[in-house]
This record gives sequence, structure tokens and C-alpha cells, in this order.
Amino acid sequence: MAEVQQTQQLTNPILEASLSGFLEKLNPLGGQAINTAGYAPQVAAQNALQTGAVNAAGGLGSLVGTGAGTGEGSIASYMSPYQEQVMDASLAEFDRNAAMNQNQISDSAISMGAFGGGREGVMQAEMMRNNQMGRAQLQANLLNQGYQQAQGARSQDLAAQQGLGQYQQALGQGQQGFEQAKLDASQIANREAQYEPFTRLGLVGQQLAQIQPGAFASQTVGYAPPAAPASPMTNFLSGAAGGAGIMGKLGLFG
Repeated sequence: MAEVQQTQQLTNPILEASLSGFLEKLNPLGGQAINTAGYAPQVAAQNALQTGAVNAAGGLGSLVGTGAGTGEGSIASYMSPYQEQVMDASLAEFDRNAAMNQNQISDSAISMGAFGGGREGVMQAEMMRNNQMGRAQLQANLLNQGYQQAQGARSQDLAAQQGLGQYQQALGQGQQGFEQAKLDASQIANREAQYEPFTRLGLVGQQLAQIQPGAFASQTVGYAPPAAPASPMTNFLSGAAGGAGIMGKLGLFG
């Protein structure tokens, strides 16, 4: 029977210990649940700058349109507090000049000996009508001037508040972006913490997988299978043949 040879690959004791330790750490992770709530995405909330800008923008509607009435945002609320005083002083000066003109007509009539006559009366009436028209025109011009100034002031206030709101909103967005960056960094850190055991064992497993088993010693073992046992008939014939030979040598068969 031919001899049979079997080659066994012997594992390096150090590698075997590393593989055993690796599997001891890896097996429990197979049934371990990952806490995904620890790194769930989050959005930074609006800050006071942003909410303040939004609330302030709600009141800008009063600064557009006709601005009727006397409440906040109306044209009247932007009128100069000295408008009435300026108007009174201007009208008073106009009345003083009108009175002087009336007196000049009387003085002229006296000098010409026509005081109290019809001609003087016509001139006085015409002068009074002109004065009334001029006074009304002056008052209208003063009111229109005040209105235009108030409307311009309100437009400037609207532009200023809009610009301030945009600036405030930009600052708020910058602060919100910073808070969002901190949330994102915390999310990444929490995720890395959850996956750290898997990452670490994965790196170790990659290194162990690169080690070639053929780099270590091998042993060849040879052995021969045992012969099959003889049958009883074979044993008998072998024994009989041996006995005949011996007796023949002794001359027992002549």
C-alpha cells in the first residue's frame, strides 16, 4: 500500500492570538444596535436678530400708501412740530403787509381829496380780494410744502428701516450659520463615537487580511494505511503449507 502524505499549514502563534482577540471583539458588535439619535441632523433655530427683523418688518406696511390719518406711520406723524408756528408767522406777516397796502390806498385817497369816495371803495375792495387770494395761496403753499417734507421724511424712514432690517437679517443669518456649524460638528463627532468600534476593528481586520498564511512554516506528515486483515481460509492454507514443508524436510513423507 502506497504511503499517503498530508500537508498542514501551521498558524503563527502571534497571528493566531491576534485573530482570536479580533474575533472576541468583533462578535459582540454583530448584535449591537447603533444609537442613531445621537447624531440625528439638526437645524439651528432663528435667533433674536432674525425674529426681531421679521417682527419689525410687519410694521413697515404703515409706511407705504397714502398715509392717511394721524396714527403712527401717517403723513401727519411726520409733519414738523413747528409747521403750525411757521404757518402762523407767515400768515401774520402777510396780513401785516396787506394792512399796510390798504392804508396806502386810504392815504392816496386823502391826498387826492377822494377819501370815502366810490373810487376808493373799489380800490379797497379789489385790494381786499387780492389779499384774500394771496393769503389762501400762501397757506396752501405752506401746507403743501409741509406735506412734501413729511412724505420725504417718511420715505427716508422706510428706506432706513428696510436697510436696517436687511443688515440685522444678515447678522442673524451669520449667527445662525455659526450655530449650524456647531450642530453639524457635534453630529459628526457623535456619529464617529458610535462607529468608532466598527472603524477600529475594520482597520485591524484589513491589516490581518493582508497577512499571507504561506509566509509561515508548514509541516508535511506521511503515513501508510494498515493492511487489510487475512481471511480464515488464507490463514489455514498458509499454515498447512508451512506444516507440509516442515514435515517434508523431516522425511516424514519418504
